[in-house]
Amino acid sequence: MEIKEYTLKHFIDQLPDDRKRAIEQLRKTILDNLPKGFVETISYGTIDFVVPHSIYPNGYHCNPKQPLPFISIASQKNYIALYHTGMYGDTELTNWFKEEYPKHCKPKLDMGKGCIRFKKIEQIPYGLIAELSGKMNTNEWIKIYETNIKR
Repeated sequence: MEIKEYTLKHFIDQLPDDRKRAIEQLRKTILDNLPKGFVETISYGTIDFVVPHSIYPNGYHCNPKQPLPFISIASQKNYIALYHTGMYGDTELTNWFKEEYPKHCKPKLDMGKGCIRFKKIEQIPYGLIAELSGKMNTNEWIKIYETNIKR
């Protein structure tokens, strides 16, 4: 059966119960702490929080028909991933997160440039993710994004 409209409900329903609870809590944590202006969407099998075209008409440079991505949540084979594109262009934010992480979580930080991998779902630092989610508003993200794209 082909799914023509991939919805948030479909995304969550297909997850195993432990992942479902963790993804729902991550989603709620982000929604409760994101500054105004970001909107929730779903695409490419991830839950996304984006800057809509009504705020940033240019959209995403790779595909201007898509809104500007900011944070995404994905359920990968061996972990839950949180992608925070704001950390790609903001060294200060990345350094803050790396310094704060050990204060909130025992496992060693497993992080790429903007991808945080949580292999032990029961140890996701929701308080830290809440704080991270509120650290950048849409205007700050657009400025960082445009500065880095124009390089």
